[in-house]
Amino acid sequence: MPKRYWLMKCEPVAYTIDNLARDQRTSWEGVRNYQARNFMRDEMQVGDGVLFYASNADPSGVTGLAKISRAGHPDYFSWRKGHKYFDPKSTKASPVWYMVEIEFVERFPEIVPLATLKAHKGLKQMMVTKKGSRLSVQPVTRIEFDIVSHLGRKN
Repeated sequence: MPKRYWLMKCEPVAYTIDNLARDQRTSWEGVRNYQARNFMRDEMQVGDGVLFYASNADPSGVTGLAKISRAGHPDYFSWRKGHKYFDPKSTKASPVWYMVEIEFVERFPEIVPLATLKAHKGLKQMMVTKKGSRLSVQPVTRIEFDIVSHLGRKN
């Protein structure tokens, strides 16, 4: 299967690229959007590239690179009563929610702000540059991934 590329959003108060650099890998749990869940469950594969995006930051933007280190598997936090990600509709026999694991690749010297992404002509079709785009897991093309990686290393 060909390698795919993704943009994954996380708020800095929850987890940052610096946390990932320290931890080296982490689970990407707690996603409660069906479209994002479907990407994680059905399409993300080990080795896929990830643009790590800091959302609700000042400024918001891509802070580094990661890769998928474990493909989609049930989000076991959805089964734990009392956990913030608990969902009584999700069971071990019939899981509703999925997660992946990501591994640290690189931290950019400076953030690549959303304004830069929007201004770059090669990134006009990126989902994250579209008004109202709030999806926390988004596909990106190889070209978009390469452009953003270059912008991040150029700073």
